[in-house]
Amino acid sequence: MLCGSGRRPWEVVVSVQPVRHRASGLVYALAAALAFGGAGVAARPLLAAGMDPLHVTWLRVAGAAVVLAPVVVVHWRLPGRRPWLVLAYGVVPMAGVQALYFAAVARIPVGVALLIEFMGPVLVLVWFRVVRRTRVSVSAVVGVVLAVAGLGLLLQVWAGMRLDPVGVGLALGAAAAQAGFFLLSDATGGDADPLAVIAFGAVVATVVLAVPARPWSLPWGALVDQVALGGVVVPGWVLAVWLAVVSTAVAYAMGVGAIRRLSPQVAGGVAYLEVVTAIVLAWVLLGESLNLVQILGAVVIVVGAFVSQTAVPSRAVPVAEVVSSGAQASSRGRSGEEGEGSAESAPVPEGR
Repeated sequence: MLCGSGRRPWEVVVSVQPVRHRASGLVYALAAALAFGGAGVAARPLLAAGMDPLHVTWLRVAGAAVVLAPVVVVHWRLPGRRPWLVLAYGVVPMAGVQALYFAAVARIPVGVALLIEFMGPVLVLVWFRVVRRTRVSVSAVVGVVLAVAGLGLLLQVWAGMRLDPVGVGLALGAAAAQAGFFLLSDATGGDADPLAVIAFGAVVATVVLAVPARPWSLPWGALVDQVALGGVVVPGWVLAVWLAVVSTAVAYAMGVGAIRRLSPQVAGGVAYLEVVTAIVLAWVLLGESLNLVQILGAVVIVVGAFVSQTAVPSRAVPVAEVVSSGAQASSRGRSGEEGEGSAESAPVPEGR
């Protein structure tokens, strides 16, 4: 999920090496999409076992903070240099997006929650047009229209919306949090290592979520009990470890590797496989399926969100200028590093 799957916030503009290694980069991007996409599916059995969404989120970010501790040690100066960046990344994408996504997953299907969260780039464009009164491109308008139409099909609004409205609202909250960190990228520079931002973000999220999640009240017995996942029974702690290690630490590391080897646009496009992964896994392991109308809506949302993503303004250009070459990657998010040679915009992933 960082949301879940995921993903995608959560964006930090950094410089990347112009040298590309497409074959290995695609492997990294696919691995990241698969790792992020399984977050919601792994969380659902823990939620069904009685854990609160905040408990599951805290276990995920706390575990990731432990795994990424060596990165924190190496880059210990980062909070002193960029305190607000570290705080924002920990609160918005690492804590906000994931907590809202897991809360939504507890009420609506995994794939639906992730699709709604992927409305983040659309909300960014709405912000630029309505709040900042920035002119947006025709492709951006097309992307917004497609995404909204797809959302209507997914929710089947003509039938009175058959999904839990609270769950839908929580998923939209995750999309808003995702969009918020997209906007943060407009104010950041290229002096922060992306993996270090992720690591410190996990630490901040662990501390911030400790207050509402109250980990001392966490039903630790649920981690020892056996839970069902796709006809297989496993201890709850296996899923918790999977969330922290695979769907967070490994997923973000793969995202970093992808953006170093691919352009941000290509890596961001591959990231949309996270949605497909989440839907397929939820269907196979959880028995959650979409009807034909919802599948059509899912396709339209992904197309619209992808078009909107390529129109999100980059910090590399004036804020009033919207160009597709300044695209930011999605909520599954991907990231880059500082390098020599010509620079281009690259995002740090938000994750699910």
